[in-house]
Amino acid sequence: MKRRIREYGVVIGKGTPGARNAITDVPGVTVGHTTLKSREHRTGATVILPCADNMFSRKLTAASFVMNGFGKTAGLVQVDELGCLETPIALTNTLNVGLVMDAMVEYMAERCQLDHVEMHSINSVVGECNDARFNAITKRPVQKEDVFHAIQTASADFDEGNVGAGTGMVCFGLKGGIGSSSRVIEIGGRQFTVGILVQCNHGCLERLRVGEKNIGEAILEIRNRPEVLKPDQGSIMVILATDLPLMDRQIRRVLRRCCAGLAHMGSYFGHGSGDVMIGFTTANRIPSPSMPTILAREMLCESALETVFREAADATEEAVLNALVSADPDVTRDGETIHSLREYLDAGIMER
Repeated sequence: MKRRIREYGVVIGKGTPGARNAITDVPGVTVGHTTLKSREHRTGATVILPCADNMFSRKLTAASFVMNGFGKTAGLVQVDELGCLETPIALTNTLNVGLVMDAMVEYMAERCQLDHVEMHSINSVVGECNDARFNAITKRPVQKEDVFHAIQTASADFDEGNVGAGTGMVCFGLKGGIGSSSRVIEIGGRQFTVGILVQCNHGCLERLRVGEKNIGEAILEIRNRPEVLKPDQGSIMVILATDLPLMDRQIRRVLRRCCAGLAHMGSYFGHGSGDVMIGFTTANRIPSPSMPTILAREMLCESALETVFREAADATEEAVLNALVSADPDVTRDGETIHSLREYLDAGIMER
């Protein structure tokens, strides 16, 4: 069993995590991976399924926020125009976005045919980070069957670290990947959950903070060798799930606050970083195609978002740290060893 950041005594914020401390603490949400590892490739696909039923016939309220747009994400234009999500969210490498999008179209077409739901168009949402340091990316190894496998094997319990779409990630100069965290919130006498999943491939080592300690500088001191300090680049995908009754505008407001968690770790969203957030709620489903002319929907009071903002920021920070701790060291295609944060934590760097 891989370790997570709390096992090292690092607790982010004062909020309460869900039972798994993962995005799948939001009821109905599942996650699946396909991991491809060979001499040429360290890559894969990760799929976040917001629900078990047909998303096209009952769409989810959703939004996105782009902090820095150095990325190739597909499907966000319609998400932001209509405020809804009608397919699972897939993550992969930069040059596989088109193939993964095509696979998602085929999956939803088959699903709608099986459910006797008429479909003439579909908006597939696919996010990406560039894994070219580990992956012969122009060969685009992720195929339809890999996306289908990730969907078919999705569950509430899923691996973190360099798995699925996170296989070839480098984050703050260390091995990055997939990480997750959650927070349980009580509002109006009711309990809700905010869950975060990240595909983290961003940041520069010298700025890395773990809790209140600048771990990046401490790691550079341990290495005791000249290093070319690199800019904050590489990208991160942040996926937010909740069961709070939010409107798409409110989801976008919450997504913006995820950036606070990234900034607290040391990210400044550099020129070459694609920092993209996508969020959805499992409340306020939108029926289609037989949609009534007037929809009655719950909406959280704006002032109640204060707590949500804080917990989303903390969960984002913890999700990245869980990715860094869970990821195993690996060797790039150029022969460079990218170490895991876990190696330094195990060596007692927090006590230096």
